[in-house]
Amino acid sequence: MTREPDSSSAPARPGSTASRATADATALPTRATEPLLGGTSGQALAIRVAFIDDDEDLRRANAQTLKLHGIEVQAHASARSALATLTHDFDGVVVTDIRMPDIDGLQLFQRLRNIDPHIPVILITGHGDIAMAVQCMRDGAYDFLAKPYAPDRLVTSIRHAAEKRRLVLENRRLREAAFAVDADEVPFIGTTPAMQRIKQTLRHIADADVDVLVEGETGTGKEVVATALHRLSRRRQRALVAINCGALPESVIESELFGHEAGAFTGAQKRRIGRIEHASGGTLFLDEIESMPLAVQVKLLRVLESRQITPLGSNEVRSLDLRVVAATKEDLGSPTSRAKFREDLFYRLNVVTIRIPPLRERREDIPLLLAHYLGHAARRFQRDIPDMPADIKRHLLTHDWPGNVRELAHFAERFVLGVLDTPTAATPIPDTAAGTLPEKMERFEAQLIREALAAHQGDVRATLEALGIPRKTFYDKLQRHGIDRQEYTGTPG
Repeated sequence: MTREPDSSSAPARPGSTASRATADATALPTRATEPLLGGTSGQALAIRVAFIDDDEDLRRANAQTLKLHGIEVQAHASARSALATLTHDFDGVVVTDIRMPDIDGLQLFQRLRNIDPHIPVILITGHGDIAMAVQCMRDGAYDFLAKPYAPDRLVTSIRHAAEKRRLVLENRRLREAAFAVDADEVPFIGTTPAMQRIKQTLRHIADADVDVLVEGETGTGKEVVATALHRLSRRRQRALVAINCGALPESVIESELFGHEAGAFTGAQKRRIGRIEHASGGTLFLDEIESMPLAVQVKLLRVLESRQITPLGSNEVRSLDLRVVAATKEDLGSPTSRAKFREDLFYRLNVVTIRIPPLRERREDIPLLLAHYLGHAARRFQRDIPDMPADIKRHLLTHDWPGNVRELAHFAERFVLGVLDTPTAATPIPDTAAGTLPEKMERFEAQLIREALAAHQGDVRATLEALGIPRKTFYDKLQRHGIDRQEYTGTPG
């Protein structure tokens, strides 16, 4: 290689990449701290190179050249020194000269294949070594460069090899995470602050006999919250009785909930214990409570206040010991819900409210959730988890996931089964300004809120219906984006 006069003789500055190459040889990032799907943070990942050459001048010149291109270098004078730092988890590229004393480049390549056959190795060859280098490429080497070579040729090869290595490690971490067992007693997957707060709240109130209202869109995991509360409480030895209020016909919902005596109505041939009484001693989960008929809401309110029940056709009052967890996909405290849901029942249920954010508001959790459901699908269908193409990753990070976690779980099942259609491109987010993906998503969200406010002249009710979000979420977003609703009052749509 032709030396670069200005860089080969210049000593590395203290603290520079080249000067700390040896000190940082083992200071590699752990897999646990890296994203499962690269690019979730919107920041470019650093490229690392282990450069091995026994010629000090050439080694220094190459290290300086790579540093100028933003590549971190671990420079080694021998293959033995490099082998002491290269592990199965090495997230970079190996560049090595072939002719070296003790352990030459070909022997190093074979030893690296035993450590991890997917570590990209670029061989530096003299004219007489080209035939050997070609054979190494057939055996799995990434590339070879014949001396003398242009610096740009080396940089380009390293960048391509680093991208390949990144994809290999991402898919490897995804598979490992998919089969990892989460020992957390709260079955929620996610590291975002919102999910951490939910976990903490569940632990605090698990043994407190308070009724809980769970708010969240379809598919966010409201039943998971109810199940977690039950399993963490002293009631876990008794029944968790789940009722979908929207699935019961109005003609039978009273009988299902409160029970009846024989002959209480036509067709009541024998006594029936209602679901509420059956949950005594345990937990009663009322899903989609916003769809419960008003007449039944009155009776439910009386039960919640007195913790007593009177079955249909009976004068006997029976005491109850139960906790109620109610779930809704609507904002029951909003004026739009007052016409179909009793305000007094809302306040009776609203002792503790847990809001589960939709998946689009916690995109950082998507890789962990995907890994969990990929592992579940692989075990269920007895299939291996395939490698994930780049277009699938882009879809995962840009899709709005209107079906939330449930939609993501079905996505993972189709991916493992190999029946996943190539996702269509998501609605593009305006990319006129620089910034990371989360920053662009924030700007796009603020733009949509401003457009909805302008279209509805600042009317909160109409804006909420247009955006399809709860009132509390709406005001939280106004505060986060610095939007003043009053500025849109009277604004023409």
